[in-house]
Amino acid sequence: MNAIILTGAGIGIGDVAAVVRQARKVEIAAPVVERLRKARGVLDNAAASGQAIYGLNTGLGANLRTSVSGDTAAFQRQLLEGRSGAVGNPLPTDIVRAVMFARAAMLSVGGSGISPEILTALVAALNAGVHPVMPLIGSIGAGDLVLMAALGRMLIGEGEVEYQGQRMPTGEALVKAGLAPVRLAPKDGLSLINASAGSIGHGALVVSSALAAFGQQQQAGALTIEGFGANRSILDARLQAARPARGQEEAARQLRDLLAGGTATATTLQDPLSIRCIPSIHGALLAAIEQARDAVEIELNSAADNPLVLADDNAVMSTGNFHTAAMAIAFETLGLAIAQAAAASAARFIQLTGAGRNGLPKYLSPVGGASAGFVPLQKTVTAILAAIRQRANPVMLDFLPVSEGVEDHATQTPLAIAKCAEMISLWQRLIAFELMAAAQAVDLRKAELGAETAKIRAAVRAITAPLHEDRPLGADAEALYAALSSGKWQA
Repeated sequence: MNAIILTGAGIGIGDVAAVVRQARKVEIAAPVVERLRKARGVLDNAAASGQAIYGLNTGLGANLRTSVSGDTAAFQRQLLEGRSGAVGNPLPTDIVRAVMFARAAMLSVGGSGISPEILTALVAALNAGVHPVMPLIGSIGAGDLVLMAALGRMLIGEGEVEYQGQRMPTGEALVKAGLAPVRLAPKDGLSLINASAGSIGHGALVVSSALAAFGQQQQAGALTIEGFGANRSILDARLQAARPARGQEEAARQLRDLLAGGTATATTLQDPLSIRCIPSIHGALLAAIEQARDAVEIELNSAADNPLVLADDNAVMSTGNFHTAAMAIAFETLGLAIAQAAAASAARFIQLTGAGRNGLPKYLSPVGGASAGFVPLQKTVTAILAAIRQRANPVMLDFLPVSEGVEDHATQTPLAIAKCAEMISLWQRLIAFELMAAAQAVDLRKAELGAETAKIRAAVRAITAPLHEDRPLGADAEALYAALSSGKWQA
């Protein structure tokens, strides 16, 4: 596979996913190295002139007015050690890889003043599969310094890493991987941990997962339309054009494509809103996913350091570019959009598995009588939806002033993204339930499916058999969820 080349522009969420999930190698374009050398020279000259430069010859946060003199390289090590305050379970390796790549992409834009050798060492560690152990709790979204300190310490040979599936001291792993610790020049330590690469890397993976789950939800919705005998005129392109909301026309077009070739006729004039409003609900979700994608990709291709080196202007200036307010808003919005779509999926499941509508048997049971069929799963679906709704509550305003009031605003972007990731996992469980019920309805109705919906039904039936008599359906739902969430779903 071709390597992903860092040029300082054009990095997208697909590149992050490729590095993380396909182990694509990363290379640095030669112009990036020259750009970093130029910025490094501007930074060194500014420091030599006596200019106060945050994090180079001053302390951080409340220590802003404390000057730093003497061994500034030692101060960079002290800076990393002093900010290693994250706690909790380590982040999964895939997230850590995303964080490493995100920081490398942002550094390649220029503006940090980091020594080119440090970026080279970061990319080498990523390519070699040396990943710092990063505890997950420590950032409030005002830069991810406490979280990112583990990355800085790894590059200087401190702390612990995960390498070849084992956790070990960093020094041991570097030797095994044929790498060596770096020596930090002034501001290098701050450049490694400043900005919000923790949020950005994780956010890229979450958007990628949301896009995959959206496609699965569209498939479930299409199969439900077939199984329910729904009136598919709701997907007419003229109706979508009459309300040109972002995402709605595309969601309806995809559903029309999925349903093409089916011969089922509508059983009702108007269906329940969870079915009739699929284009609106899924369109709003698609718009929210794209908003989150835009927010992440802006950050991946931005110089978000403080202070920022403007090499072409021979200037070093303080900035708030590391503050990810737009990302926090985007992921809170995405969480609400996921919750809304999940609620509609749950409602469709209950419509399918209820007392019997549109000619479907009660509880989707082919035997009737005292058979429970699918109806007990309504409780499980409701429990999952409650967990999603809990996580949909916004967190971005939950912060306290810290560092003697110098840092009196935060975004809580890491938490907004983490809970969004949890919601996607729960949402895929609901999609699994909807797919199971829709496939059962299709089988009971003996619907003649088009090519795409036939593939969706076949993918469900490859994992779970039709219900002929009561059996434990929880295991079937777990197996279907595993396929959806692992990337192994083929439909």
